[in-house]
Amino acid sequence: MSDIDLKHNFIPSDVRKIHMIAACGTGMGALACILQDLGFQVTGSDHNIYPPMSDFLMEKGIRLFKGFSPSNISNIEHTPDLVVIGNAVTRENVEAVAVMENNIPYCSMPQALNHFVALNKKILLITGTHGKTTTASILAHVLNEAGLDPSFMIGGIVKGFQSNYRLGKGDYMVIEGDEYDTAFFDKGPKFMHYSPFAAVITSVEFDHADIFRDIDHIKDAFRQFIAKIPGESLIVASGEDVNLREIIGSAVCDVEYYGKTSDEYDLSGAVESSGMIPYDWSCSNMKIEHGHTVFSVKKPSGDITKVETPLMGRHNVMNMLAVYGVAKRVGISDDIILKALKSFAGVRRRQDIRGVKRGITVMDDFAHHPSAVRETISGVKPFFSKGRLIAVFEPRTNSSMRDIFQNDYPKAFDGADIVCIRKPSMLSKVPEQHRLCAEKLVSDIVQRGIRGLYFDNTDEIIEFVTQESKSGDLLLIMSNGGFDNIHQRILERL
Repeated sequence: MSDIDLKHNFIPSDVRKIHMIAACGTGMGALACILQDLGFQVTGSDHNIYPPMSDFLMEKGIRLFKGFSPSNISNIEHTPDLVVIGNAVTRENVEAVAVMENNIPYCSMPQALNHFVALNKKILLITGTHGKTTTASILAHVLNEAGLDPSFMIGGIVKGFQSNYRLGKGDYMVIEGDEYDTAFFDKGPKFMHYSPFAAVITSVEFDHADIFRDIDHIKDAFRQFIAKIPGESLIVASGEDVNLREIIGSAVCDVEYYGKTSDEYDLSGAVESSGMIPYDWSCSNMKIEHGHTVFSVKKPSGDITKVETPLMGRHNVMNMLAVYGVAKRVGISDDIILKALKSFAGVRRRQDIRGVKRGITVMDDFAHHPSAVRETISGVKPFFSKGRLIAVFEPRTNSSMRDIFQNDYPKAFDGADIVCIRKPSMLSKVPEQHRLCAEKLVSDIVQRGIRGLYFDNTDEIIEFVTQESKSGDLLLIMSNGGFDNIHQRILERL
């Protein structure tokens, strides 16, 4: 397919049958369920069809085709009125080719979400390099506790809802806005498709090295996003992020900043704010009480409120500050916000305790960027001070398997007592001259005074940690993938 036919990149007015190419991804799967719930006849195809997503879709009555084939697109039994093409699909995909050759209307996931779900909603968009899923999940929980019956589509399973999507009848929809590209026919970020009533920007750092050249490329994308937000809307932005402060000037709407003020105790020992801009929403006096994080929030009015949450770490305190700002713009009372923050049950794969055996805690976390690894370690360690923190890390993303973070990763593990690094399992995706050297990473960690070990495979890690760990220890397992079901296998061995 030499040229992309954009004439048929539109959504017809009389859609009944919808086919989803690459339907088993987190976002595409959620959208498939939403469309089925709305009454459309939905089918899907994917190269890999496996639980839990396959079971989830089939329980909804969605027919799934294993593998890609032109017959999934056009046959006597089923010819769709619209095809939604996921961003994991290449232009050479045989189904994508069939769509173009047969002039079938097609669109991207954000186009479909906008058209069918968010069109008459006030969008609350959560963006940024880090913390999107947790921040979006907290906000959805707060809205629900306020009785606003929100809709949402989020990149993780929100424990209180046991789902990553919801169709509510209320005015608001929470969307996790990804900076990753939209589709092979639309290389712009997904978040450019949405016009938010309010947006959170948590951070702007270099990531997604497979599509962004450098930090300036990413800043340009966020700058364009900021500039297009309507004047009557609100941006709640991290005032601590240097890159974000540099580009926020393109905003034509209201901007409220959040950050941490100086106090005598900080859960992470992080550097204090530079004071370059005053924070509208600030926190101080962070401490641990009875297994919960407690901190004070200073609001734009100057009033100070005490917040209690089961979530761990300074980064989650920042996430809650952002949510507080959006919740007040929506009109939610302080009492409801505080109760909701205290009752938030968390998100799967974010500080997710998978089990405790023999006094050893096994925690799953999605952290993979050096900043996320550092914040996760520093955030959870004070809650497990009676034992050691054994960090297990699998470099798996397009960025983490590249050498761009080779010198940043060693110091990200400074808070750990033992670090286990797995050989990246998908290095073939990265050109040889640009690959992360896991052996060098371990050597650099050891030079910083921390016990670091390199492992060729997951079985070796399981054997080591089950022999090494003892009561009181935390096994913090960090990966953006399933990691060969390492969490359950460790618990079974223990």
